[in-house]
Amino acid sequence: MPRLSLSVETETVRLAEPFRISGYVFETADVLVATLDDGGHRGRGEAAGVYYLGDDLPHMRAAIEAVRSAIEADLTREELRSILPPGGARNAIDAALWELEAARTGKPVWVLAGVGEPRPVRTTFTVSADTPEAMAAKAVSYAQAKSIKVKLTGDLDLDLARVAAIRAARPDVWLGVDGNQGFVRADLDALVEGLSAYEISLLEQPLARGCEAELDGYRSSIPIAGDESLISLADVADAKGRFDVVNIKLDKCGGLTEGLLMAAEARRLELGVMVGTMIGTRLATAPGFVLGQLCDLVDLDGPTFLAKDRSP
Repeated sequence: MPRLSLSVETETVRLAEPFRISGYVFETADVLVATLDDGGHRGRGEAAGVYYLGDDLPHMRAAIEAVRSAIEADLTREELRSILPPGGARNAIDAALWELEAARTGKPVWVLAGVGEPRPVRTTFTVSADTPEAMAAKAVSYAQAKSIKVKLTGDLDLDLARVAAIRAARPDVWLGVDGNQGFVRADLDALVEGLSAYEISLLEQPLARGCEAELDGYRSSIPIAGDESLISLADVADAKGRFDVVNIKLDKCGGLTEGLLMAAEARRLELGVMVGTMIGTRLATAPGFVLGQLCDLVDLDGPTFLAKDRSP
């Protein structure tokens, strides 16, 4: 194979309105776009990194530059896993390698990944944290949504009021909640009991990363998903007995290559599989859609938060 030319660009995308979760408010998102070109074919990948791990644009760019020569030598995706750790830098290059191979072979990525011909998937639409009234109004505005995920902040009474308002406004939808690490173990029984009254189908990451052992043996009437606690393939084995669902995000794990391995391991352990996304354009979301073919739950609404998406 000829040597590759690697270009790395950064962009700031603006959200249509502020996005609030436990401990954070986002108005913009910085993304990195990597392009690999062999003179006849091109592959691209977009990554936003992982904000709660300090995986920002300077970190991602530095990680890529440190292994530029190996990348431009036209390495395999498996070789990429050995020279870059999980995170946004590897995700951007991994996606570019998938698209480059698709261009070279004339085969779509789903064929190369062996996931079967793509089918439509049902994504959740996320309601960011606000007053109960504002969140209910946002849920109503998602008229097309059949699944809604609610961002909580760790204020138990207020969070339950938020959920109650949304359920009253949208009695027709599948409803899940995302704690985004905002709760402590002492809150968990009251949280699960309170949520059960509103037909909540998923509780995502209620406790902080690092507190996973506090879930050992915990029995919840609502399935619990691990997100921030489960970064890469190395973490999936420890999910058994603590979480019911593994939420795979390609920016966390380092790309579709690792994501496919995580999904297979989660299935082996008889855990549910979910794919999520950081905020980004449809270019970042496309590999997640491929992984979504193998998932029980899909949360790929990242581009819907943007004031302007990538075109084409």
